[in-house]
Amino acid sequence: MSTTTPDDAFVHPALFYRGEEEYTRRTVAFLREGLAAGEPTAVAVPGAHLELIRAGLGRDGDGVLFLDMAEAGRNPGRIIPRVLRGFADAHPGGRVRIIGEPVWPGRSAVEYPACAQHEALINVAFEGRAVTILCPYDEARLDPRVIADARATHPTVIDGDREETSHAYDWQAVVARYNEELPPAADAVVVPFGSRDLPEARRFAVVRAERLGLARQRLQDMELAVAELTTNSVVHGGGHGTLAVWAEAGQLVCEVRDAGRLSDPLAGRRPPQPGQIGGRGLMLVHYVTDLVRVHTGEAGTTVRFYLDL
Repeated sequence: MSTTTPDDAFVHPALFYRGEEEYTRRTVAFLREGLAAGEPTAVAVPGAHLELIRAGLGRDGDGVLFLDMAEAGRNPGRIIPRVLRGFADAHPGGRVRIIGEPVWPGRSAVEYPACAQHEALINVAFEGRAVTILCPYDEARLDPRVIADARATHPTVIDGDREETSHAYDWQAVVARYNEELPPAADAVVVPFGSRDLPEARRFAVVRAERLGLARQRLQDMELAVAELTTNSVVHGGGHGTLAVWAEAGQLVCEVRDAGRLSDPLAGRRPPQPGQIGGRGLMLVHYVTDLVRVHTGEAGTTVRFYLDL
């Protein structure tokens, strides 16, 4: 697997694999190449794959950071700031090498659009940085649409013994494609709010969440997320909005709509600069919830977050 690149070039290949043997052989070779070059290395993949790589590396894995993506990347929106940038920013001054597997069989249809947008946004988040991020895709078990999206979100594709430029690469198109309308559930309870109604909006959300069965230890996370989103609506979204809360497929869903428009595709995924005041609201929502979906357009912005019940 060749990774010879300019010192400041970002490298983002997709690895299409078939079966555990190929997966282990390819990922371990990628990591050993980085270790031999003295590059800080990290692995963020689902738990079973984490053990395959750990076993394949043996004692060579002593200097590798291992993270279970099923936990660290449960919400795809926090992978860039917390997992990838968290590791890369901690190792300035040279190339960093990471395996990141945000899409695996078992990801739900509700989660997948956020996963695809995440893979697309990696390209702008790390542009001009000396970072290599390899993203494995199970070609035998994932939907063909997922494989097609991977070709669009990765400038380079590794398939079998071939490493080649992806002629389908167009990360902006993937971001736009999954900027999907989010129609509210038919049984959602919706309340309007303005600047004077923020405490009451939070209380409404807490009461609804308790009635719908959200665990007590998650109520604080839910209340924080609602507070951040409703405050953002008042400050940046025209001064008012609507809040809806309902249950769906074993999850609590909270949604805030307003008249604002998100112009920054990395909003909520860019770690704050030292000393930065403000600008952390959407990132905090990503950190404390299990999934965030966003739609923005001419009519305004909808942010929907999910918490397992």
